[in-house]
Amino acid sequence: MNNSAHELQLRVYWEDTDASGVVYHANYLKWAERGRTEWLRALGGEQQRWIVEAGIAFTVAEMTVRYRRPARLDDRVLIKTELGVQRRASLMFEQRVLLADSGELLAQMSVKAGCVDVKTFRPRPLPEWFFSQNSG
Repeated sequence: MNNSAHELQLRVYWEDTDASGVVYHANYLKWAERGRTEWLRALGGEQQRWIVEAGIAFTVAEMTVRYRRPARLDDRVLIKTELGVQRRASLMFEQRVLLADSGELLAQMSVKAGCVDVKTFRPRPLPEWFFSQNSG
């Protein structure tokens, strides 16, 4: 499995903030989800195709978040996503949210995404082709 870092840049909009112009904490989770999705897409992973053709999907099983500093209205943020531990039916992602201009760490997350059968939502091993298409 290729574990090269993927980067996704976003801007903080008014809708992302609370009344004081600080990013609402749950938005970091949405940004992290986008980062993991784009990491998979960059490796040739089209999740909708996997759902339809292979009957698998990823679901978050565990997440740890450490908030360091707040992002604010109009900031540019960078979501860095890397693969950590890889298991038979799960992937552990390490993610960081940084200020794009300075590189200052805003939040860091460890996310365990489990591979599940789309019909039963029970754990299912990742298919062999998943590992071969993403090696490098």
